[in-house]
Amino acid sequence: MTHIKPIPAKTNSKKEQVEEMFDNISPKYDFLNHFLSLGIDNIWRKKCVNTLKVINPKTILDIATGTGDLAIASLKLNPDKVTGLDLSAGMLEKGREKMKKKGFEDTIEMIKGDSENLPFDDNSYDASTVGFGVRNFENLEKGLMEINRVIKKGGKISILEFSRPTNPVFKALYNFYFLRILPLFGKLFSSSNSAYTYLPKSVQAFPDGEDFLKVLNKCGFTNTTATPLTFGICTIYTGIK
Repeated sequence: MTHIKPIPAKTNSKKEQVEEMFDNISPKYDFLNHFLSLGIDNIWRKKCVNTLKVINPKTILDIATGTGDLAIASLKLNPDKVTGLDLSAGMLEKGREKMKKKGFEDTIEMIKGDSENLPFDDNSYDASTVGFGVRNFENLEKGLMEINRVIKKGGKISILEFSRPTNPVFKALYNFYFLRILPLFGKLFSSSNSAYTYLPKSVQAFPDGEDFLKVLNKCGFTNTTATPLTFGICTIYTGIK
């Protein structure tokens, strides 16, 4: 997983490449996200946030927040404060513009930071979310252990991530779309060709399903669950500290 980089030929780190990639695609990121998923991504985010209802979190940390869509979705839980953290300054800039436009800037703070070296004290947050971001961690276990560190005891993590469908027919359609159609549209609408060829490769390399639950358990989470969505296109993973 850690060896899959957006531009394999380049020698800089995955973290640096991911940051550069998202800076490049930030102007069209929201449009492409909703267009390429046919808007289903908004439904997925709502389901991800719903998994946190049971603990009624007042402070939420949204890792790999991008332009803040999952952070915004979490407002339905009526938290006191949401912190969105991301490596990409370009994505955060778009996110701050969005928060100001929607009037959320007092509740949602957008900060630049590294998921593998979080700038927060131990036991700082009631809950954490990650939307389509754990695939991009350079060191998956280190990132998850950092999230575990900053969540309070009894706090919950909810991760939304792409996965691989198991139904043979849907899997064939999914692979055709991911490997053929998505990179084509990404190339047409984005200046970064690598972003939409990296995405399917990173999904293929990611330890999804039960394999990812084992990683969560190893990183200190208990009561872990995996809930596939939309024929297994993506999965919601949860765990308790």
